[in-house]
Amino acid sequence: MQPQLIRMDVELAKEDLQKRTLAPIGYDFGRLLYLASMRDYSTGEYHHHGLALSFSELAAREALVACHVELFFHLATCPLRLLVPQVERFMRSAGQDLQKTVNSWESLEVYRLAVPCRCDRLTAALFMSNVKIAMALLKSRRPVQQVTAQSALPRLSPGR
Repeated sequence: MQPQLIRMDVELAKEDLQKRTLAPIGYDFGRLLYLASMRDYSTGEYHHHGLALSFSELAAREALVACHVELFFHLATCPLRLLVPQVERFMRSAGQDLQKTVNSWESLEVYRLAVPCRCDRLTAALFMSNVKIAMALLKSRRPVQQVTAQSALPRLSPGR
């Protein structure tokens, strides 16, 4: 296959991946972790069966790499005020207690798996630092039930 034809296939595969697979996820941190899960952790190779059937294995792999790298750099440099709610959304999607999930992510350092192979050390360190900060912020929050149960105003009893 000619290089120009391969490049067009990769762009088409990337477009297909973004529209059909990534768009329904609804938020970038979820998309990033999905893309990271498409990588074989032993070899570093990406695979998406449906995309490979529609295009070629090479085009699918390159589209996955490109989307993963682009999304990673976007999230590594986004403000914490935008990243923290996305990290929280992902952690809450596990259906477990948020504090338990955060503790597990901290001890296992799961967020390291989100870093693409084609990434410089500084950007990877920035991303991991930001995720650690997001988790620390989530851990520091008091459970919602306790916050809403307390009122700043004293309760008045009838007749007072």
